[in-house]
Amino acid sequence: MDAESIRQAVLQSIAAIAPEVDTGRLRPDVPLREQVELDSLDWLNVVAAVEQRLGVPIAAGDRQRLTTLDALVAELTTRTAAAPRAVSDLRPSQHTVGSERVTVRPLSREDAPLEADFVRSLSAESRYMRFQAALRELPPAKLRFLTDVDQQRHVALAATVRRDGGEAIVGVARYAVDDDGGDCEFAIAVRDDWQRTGVAGLLMQRLIDVARARPESDARQRAGIQHAHAEVHAPTRVRRRARARRRHAGSRHTRAVSGVTALRPAR
Repeated sequence: MDAESIRQAVLQSIAAIAPEVDTGRLRPDVPLREQVELDSLDWLNVVAAVEQRLGVPIAAGDRQRLTTLDALVAELTTRTAAAPRAVSDLRPSQHTVGSERVTVRPLSREDAPLEADFVRSLSAESRYMRFQAALRELPPAKLRFLTDVDQQRHVALAATVRRDGGEAIVGVARYAVDDDGGDCEFAIAVRDDWQRTGVAGLLMQRLIDVARARPESDARQRAGIQHAHAEVHAPTRVRRRARARRRHAGSRHTRAVSGVTALRPAR
């Protein structure tokens, strides 16, 4: 995406939140907040709209320095140009799971139809565990956010198999780096008929490998990702098994089966 397309995306995001603003009269070298009267919440909505349109996250620290249209466009142009390079260094890997050949590869915006099919293929329980919401179809903005990623601060990988002459996603793993670059939140979803096959482990290990290799790619992440965390909602059948184990084993099994899981990638 070129600079002019990015400029138009930013202006369209402003217009969507503040339709009364004549975006054609905005000066590119003057702080936007001096030209557009919006409260802090509306500005956060503008930033969120830009992120969704371009698939590039804007950290809180960056928002303090990217105050003008020119500065914002220049930064986003650089980041979107870097995204294809980030994808290219995530090489697909081949694995054998049972009798199936599984490819683990980076997701891209072209995978939106496959991602939508993957979410539809999940059971209602699996979809709720992943998205904490009762849904069957991903809204267009959410689908774009999940697939049009920069593969730097938002890394997304898919496990795919060949089906009917094409490709089908059986699992997805991703992480998103926080503002200081030291922590990330990760999420993994596996199609119900592929659960307990080792696919989740393959995706998690690949995700950790990517996180280890990425410190040099971003000046804000020189120390690397130190922690990865995710909120885990255990399915009913797991909670029942855990309660049964605790009944049979007494007080030895006291670990919670839901809550927050934290991982520290080994160095």
